[in-house]
Amino acid sequence: MNTSTLDKLRKMKFFGMFHAFKSSMETGKTNDYTADELLAHLVEAEWDDRQNRRIERTILYARFRYKAAIEDVHYHADRSIDRNQIMRLADCTFIDRNENILVTGSTGIGKSYVASAIGYQACMLGYRVFYASTPKLFAKLKMAKADGSYIKELAKLERTQLLILDDFGIQPFDAQSRAALMELIEDRHGKTSLIITSQLPVSKWFEVIGEKTVADAILDRIVHDAHRIELKGESMRRKRSIEPENSH
Repeated sequence: MNTSTLDKLRKMKFFGMFHAFKSSMETGKTNDYTADELLAHLVEAEWDDRQNRRIERTILYARFRYKAAIEDVHYHADRSIDRNQIMRLADCTFIDRNENILVTGSTGIGKSYVASAIGYQACMLGYRVFYASTPKLFAKLKMAKADGSYIKELAKLERTQLLILDDFGIQPFDAQSRAALMELIEDRHGKTSLIITSQLPVSKWFEVIGEKTVADAILDRIVHDAHRIELKGESMRRKRSIEPENSH
């Protein structure tokens, strides 16, 4: 009967229950449970398994460049990272409030890691996240304009609760990319959140976006009431070439 039950659990895709029941039988622990305790144990195992698989799917959808964790962010004094600020942002309530985070600092100092760590935390908490290199994203949107999938791509981005734009301003926006940025920001404004990383200070973003009227409109929506993380110090890549331990 137990073999038949296991087969049915597997076919119904109750994988958490399947593994928990199979393990309990193999270790002889099924006799240690009352009927209520065994049922609670199996339901809890199924719940945990589905939660874990949901988180895995969310992380896979986000397409992070690399794995990052809030616990691994290093708070060196010379980097000017406020631990309290990072921990407050890590609860991800800024997403519920549709607020943005702007992470700036020199190349290699760990901007992408901090942004990704917050993004991973958001995935763990059940938010829909998407990570993108800004130049690659807008090159993709240009191609979408050409093949007729532009509206579909924008709709996909709009559905994400947290969009991470990495390497913002690494190259100036041309007219087509500027228009796409304006449309993207307008669609998300007041409804979802952004994390933007840039090696340029926010004061220089106006020049990179170009077209005064459009730049004003975009920055007003991005920067207003945004949380600022301004990293300082030398490149972490350079430090890693000198120090034996990894730092983020």
